[in-house]
Amino acid sequence: MGNTLGLARWDFTYLGRVPGLCLFLPFPSPPSDVFPAQMEGVKLVVNKVLSSHFQVHFFFSSMGILPWGTQGWSNLTSCLPAQTQQAKFLTWQFDGEYRGDDYTATLTLGNPDLIGESVIMVAHFLQSLTHRLVLGGELVYHRRPGEEGAILTLAGKYSAVHWVATLNVGSGGAHASYYHRANEQVQVGVEFEANTRLQDTTFSFGYHLTLPQANMVFRGLVDSNWCVGAVLEKKMPPLPVTLALGAFLSHWRNRFHCGFSITVG
Repeated sequence: MGNTLGLARWDFTYLGRVPGLCLFLPFPSPPSDVFPAQMEGVKLVVNKVLSSHFQVHFFFSSMGILPWGTQGWSNLTSCLPAQTQQAKFLTWQFDGEYRGDDYTATLTLGNPDLIGESVIMVAHFLQSLTHRLVLGGELVYHRRPGEEGAILTLAGKYSAVHWVATLNVGSGGAHASYYHRANEQVQVGVEFEANTRLQDTTFSFGYHLTLPQANMVFRGLVDSNWCVGAVLEKKMPPLPVTLALGAFLSHWRNRFHCGFSITVG
């Protein structure tokens, strides 16, 4: 199933997801904005706001096409993405989120198949105990012929003026993170993850540098598996266009990935 620990960095590769699209992060920015998202190939993203309650997004990449939309009513938001490749649907899923006065509940159904009796379900619930402390949990359930299982993860987040700390502990392992905003231009973050099923631990360091006069944002990372990566984003005012160039290198596995993207809207 892949990594199901990440309330701080929600990994949906086991759903065939494209990172960053239609994603309800229980613990949103600044943590989710420090580490760069891996890029590979060429992609084009077009965002169009049709009304105050409906948005349409079109995603094209050299790996496939993914059109999707989001619709919201007051505190309720829903999303239905579907990924296609060579005129065939690879994955599809439903996302729903409800925000109360002091709590958030989300539900994701991935690749539901009533005939094949298979589904992946991810549910989150987060409760604000104070304006700084948030506690909650994540339940991941998967079912397919001959296999069924569930993983429960408990999570907590503490936010200060200039830093945020999170801790997730479950049967699959633990994930801890710390993010610090040095000033309006520089943010740094560290993450530690231990996976009991894979008997593996990973330490990562990331940084986020903003150059407002140049309309540029630079993100980078390095981890204990000898992986390094960076993404450079450049806005092109007055046009609503953002260009991004990224490269990632794994010395341990001797793999290199690079990508280029254009975002309109």
